[in-house]
Amino acid sequence: MQVRSRQRWVRGLGVVALAVGAFGAGSLSGRGAHADPPSASPYRRLGVLSEVLAHVENSYVDPVSEDRLLDGAIRGMVGALDPHSSYLNREEYALLQSDTSGDFGGVGVEIDARGEYLMVVAPIATSPADRAGVRAGDEIVSIEGRDARGMSVDEAVRRMRGAAGTRVRVVLRRRGAADPIRLELVREVVHVTSVDAELLPERIGYVNLKSFQDHASWELQLAIERLTTEAGGSLRGLVLDLRNNPGGLLDEGISVTDEFLREGLIVTTRGRNGAAQDEARAQGPGTLPNFPMVVLVNEYTASAAEIVAGALQDHRRATLVGVRTFGKGSVQTVIDLSDGGALKVTIARYFTPSGRSIQAQGIAPDVQVEQVDLPDEPEEGSASAPERERDLEQHLPHRESGDAAPPPVPGSEMRDLQLRVGYQLLRGMVREPAATAAPPRRAPTRR
Repeated sequence: MQVRSRQRWVRGLGVVALAVGAFGAGSLSGRGAHADPPSASPYRRLGVLSEVLAHVENSYVDPVSEDRLLDGAIRGMVGALDPHSSYLNREEYALLQSDTSGDFGGVGVEIDARGEYLMVVAPIATSPADRAGVRAGDEIVSIEGRDARGMSVDEAVRRMRGAAGTRVRVVLRRRGAADPIRLELVREVVHVTSVDAELLPERIGYVNLKSFQDHASWELQLAIERLTTEAGGSLRGLVLDLRNNPGGLLDEGISVTDEFLREGLIVTTRGRNGAAQDEARAQGPGTLPNFPMVVLVNEYTASAAEIVAGALQDHRRATLVGVRTFGKGSVQTVIDLSDGGALKVTIARYFTPSGRSIQAQGIAPDVQVEQVDLPDEPEEGSASAPERERDLEQHLPHRESGDAAPPPVPGSEMRDLQLRVGYQLLRGMVREPAATAAPPRRAPTRR
């Protein structure tokens, strides 16, 4: 994880808080405090906080520690900002660090705040949650019997993480299901690999980039090198699958985009009052060949994944296929605090190279394709297959003119409609390169 001073750039997936100092609790008079004039210090109400703290300590039905009260005050303060700013105590900060490193003990789900309940962005492949049938879009109703309504992401993560071999009970709600889904999951040490890849017919590569954790760009490079070797030395096209990718480290998202762009803006960030804060540009050395690209996106493509998709779209480097993305376009920085915890706070918004804001808007695809799972195609000659000439015994084989062998129909085995459409688009690009070549890339005009 890259460190800038004492700040770390990370995915914001939570709601939590900020440390403001210690407050003494002494005897209080029964009088209410008079309102201060507008010119008074903005911190004048800290006295009210001390007053409330003292009343709770003296009057609440059960004894409660001052640390617990202050922790709640801090969390409430930062939680009032936005769903992605949070206070992390020492334990929660350690969880965040393990999350970005790629190894942790838990059930293997990526979650985010959306509406009243937390939502599963994606289960991690082969994890306990994945094997139990947890799906993207499931809502978390309860964890270990505790109502998850209004629960912060950080608290949910803390409750679901734990030592390998221990169990955790969760209740989920799924769209279209009449009853809640009750699961008891056994925690495991979950290792998250960022990249899966395979070579499709006609020397077209497929790379599923699942998250932007440490070394994601390096894993992408290795995957494309392997696919290039399998393709005989060159790829004719690439499908980059960013569906269900919840984001991650900003620097990794920039590095991944840089693999495909020789020059120009990748992303800009603007802070308070729209002031330009930072920008990232592509560097020429190491740029991959300019093969045609399709990027698959869906409603769970978020944060750094949206930065990649938006930049490739603005530079006309790739065609986006799928549905509009999640719309998480804010920047969080993590600041170490003196108590061993950290403050994760939103400091800016992301903008694509052309100046589009991602926040609460998302990225619209070039080709809108709602996802459906296509049915398995019946085997030829099976009882469910319609009888055709090719099903008859001793039928004459098909031949093209010149008696050439019949070409395969790649992509027909793909039950994933969005992937099939993306693949077929690439087939058209690589077969007619003159008509589909991308225009020369240049930095888009900033608006």
